[in-house]
Amino acid sequence: MSEREEPSLSQSPSPLPSPGRDKVKIYLDTSALNRIFDDQSHPHIYLEATAMLIIFMLIESQSIEIVSSDVLMFENVKNPYSERQKFVDLILSKTNEYQTINEKIVNRAQAIEKLNIKGIDVLHLACAEELGVNCFITCDKRILKNYKGPIEVKNPVDFITNVLQKEENQ
Repeated sequence: MSEREEPSLSQSPSPLPSPGRDKVKIYLDTSALNRIFDDQSHPHIYLEATAMLIIFMLIESQSIEIVSSDVLMFENVKNPYSERQKFVDLILSKTNEYQTINEKIVNRAQAIEKLNIKGIDVLHLACAEELGVNCFITCDKRILKNYKGPIEVKNPVDFITNVLQKEENQ
């Protein structure tokens, strides 16, 4: 590379996955998928939005795997902002696995409701568990505080911090 050439993104080292390991599989809930559209004058929202941009880059470079569900598709269709819908559709088009709603999902969602998590969020979590994700990424404080289950739940900043720490330790 000559002195004037800038390195491309494809030439930069990828933080995930390490050689010999499977890709990290993530489920992004709607709050995380749409975080970049929120008012970024609040520092924590700005940090989460920036972390989401890094996550989107990792998805695009196929360094991490994203999954989807009927629940994500339903919520996205209900989004009144067409540009946000199109953006989320683009991200979700990168998925390799998709979870439909079935009796098992509904039963698990009802159990998750007992953790003081309500509404459609329990369906997101039940789908993520069924898909066997490594991490459920959300900006929803109630989920982050109350969920106790078989999958890891993180906000975008904590997820990216964890990814960078793992990269440093390799």
